[in-house]
Amino acid sequence: MAQTYSYRVRDRQGKIISGKLEAENEASVSQRLREMGYFIIGVEEEKASLTKKELHIFKPKVKQKDITVFTRQFATMINAGLPLVKCLNILAEQTESPALTEIITDVQHEVEMGRSLSEALAKHPDTFKELYSSMVKAGEIGGVLDDVLLRVANTLESEDEIRRRIKSAMTYPIAMLGISVLLLVVMLIFVVPTFERMFSDMGANLPFLTKIIITVSHFLVSWKGAILVIALIVGIVFLRRWLKTPNGRRKLDALKLRLPVFGSLFHKMSLSRFSRTLGTLVASGVPILQALEITSNTVGNVLVADAVDSVRAGVKEGDSIARPLGQSPLFPPMVTQMLAIGEETGALDTMLNKVSDFYDSEIAATVEALTSLLEPLMIVGLGVVVGTIVIALYMPIFSLITQFTE
Repeated sequence: MAQTYSYRVRDRQGKIISGKLEAENEASVSQRLREMGYFIIGVEEEKASLTKKELHIFKPKVKQKDITVFTRQFATMINAGLPLVKCLNILAEQTESPALTEIITDVQHEVEMGRSLSEALAKHPDTFKELYSSMVKAGEIGGVLDDVLLRVANTLESEDEIRRRIKSAMTYPIAMLGISVLLLVVMLIFVVPTFERMFSDMGANLPFLTKIIITVSHFLVSWKGAILVIALIVGIVFLRRWLKTPNGRRKLDALKLRLPVFGSLFHKMSLSRFSRTLGTLVASGVPILQALEITSNTVGNVLVADAVDSVRAGVKEGDSIARPLGQSPLFPPMVTQMLAIGEETGALDTMLNKVSDFYDSEIAATVEALTSLLEPLMIVGLGVVVGTIVIALYMPIFSLITQFTE
């Protein structure tokens, strides 16, 4: 079984190089390093770290933005004619992300050891997804690595733009919801008991609405409220774990598509990702069966992935892409007809990119419409709830004032 060994060597120019290498034993590592013309300073086996290697608790994640910048700079350097190892060395030195610097350095060492760039990138699937490494492999085979990297960068930037729009649009409603919940909790735990003590001292008769508000306040500050909070936390933890299972993920994805207003948004996002991913892979020269498999794994919805898998099975039997895709209710006629035209004219990648652009604009419009709808609804909802509590607290006071005036 291959083990990972850390090494420090000196090259012919006297420069000290460190890195990692997988081999059966230490002797194999030393032999490979000598064959490459290095003078060995030290070689030792790496011990697996449970904290970092298996649990990844303290391992920082690389941001998508950093990967996009790295890819575009990489493409520019390759296009300028710089050697591959030199490009990686420069990028490792100038990137602002320490986590990405470590990964680029490891990729550089792997390339120096004789691995291809796609193989070196595939060793870091959390950072460079299967889509990324597969496109790089196609670019290496076709000799158009710079063009492929530019396509990857454009794809990542498109996804970042959609993600940024959705995040920006949903920030205000989420903030409003958080403030609303916090305000209600503060009123029920701190304000309502104060009014209750005042009503008790005054001997006021409490209306039904006021009794309900006070009962809710008692529940929240009692041990029953604490049990409810703990039960909710435990329930959320178990729900998150269940949603990570295949059955849970399928149920969640089906629910997303059936939601009254948001279902359309999730559907369009899946169609956009399908079109963009498949179009980019086809344009990069990835074989169609492999492109469909990668698209199925990255489309983001299990039901849509099942439809793509059925298309892949049909293509394997000699069928077209559009015909089996048209049998799925998840793909509108517009998509299948454009794909059919793309297959007939040999411009499948162009048609897929047009479909992706269309759904990207649809997503932007849907998000904007949802935002303009959610903001007033949340303001009205907050006003109704807070107003109900205020009215419930002042009704006994109004009742007492009426008695005194009579």
